[in-house]
Amino acid sequence: MAWTRNQMAQRAAQELEDGFYVNLGIGLPTLVANHIPDNINVWLQSENGLLGIDEFPTVETVDADLINAGKQTVTARKGAAFFSSADSFAMIRGGHVNIAILGAMEVSETGDLANWMIPGKKVKGMGGAMDLVAGVQKVVVLMEHTAKDGTSKIVPQCTLPLTGKGVVNRIITDLGVMDITSRGIVLIELAQDVTLEQIKAATGVELITDRLEAA
Repeated sequence: MAWTRNQMAQRAAQELEDGFYVNLGIGLPTLVANHIPDNINVWLQSENGLLGIDEFPTVETVDADLINAGKQTVTARKGAAFFSSADSFAMIRGGHVNIAILGAMEVSETGDLANWMIPGKKVKGMGGAMDLVAGVQKVVVLMEHTAKDGTSKIVPQCTLPLTGKGVVNRIITDLGVMDITSRGIVLIELAQDVTLEQIKAATGVELITDRLEAA
């Protein structure tokens, strides 16, 4: 049985460390905010100029003027800072964001990322993804292992327009956790009740499983 979306987000939250500055992509990565361990203090950053995003708002706390870069309404924690998007991107481009957890349409075996458009479909814009993958210290992709048509989203080469080349460090999917290395994609963890055969069959490239088998 594969991980649910909440279980995937919970696993991704384990990548965070105390004191981290964190950027969460739109969609599935936003769920990570609900699973940050109580014993660590992290600061969620948004490209439109907010450091210190808090929990998603309730009907009582919603403020239509307070949104993240994905135009979702958010709340701000005590100590939050508001600034221009220019300052926000200076923070990103200056390497001051410790980790970005982003969604993806495709990831190649060398860590290339495609996550901003599908040709022929309406696109709101590339957002801050290209700056994020070039500037943050670590990029983790959080996504379903396969597309809706069953094809693998982990591929030898991306066929969609690239967000960045060789930028992904780790992939977390509903089937397991993988690292991009100089040897290829190394499987380091399987989702509960998922077998090696299942994840291999769902992956578009050969997985290196020696680390998992030696554990």
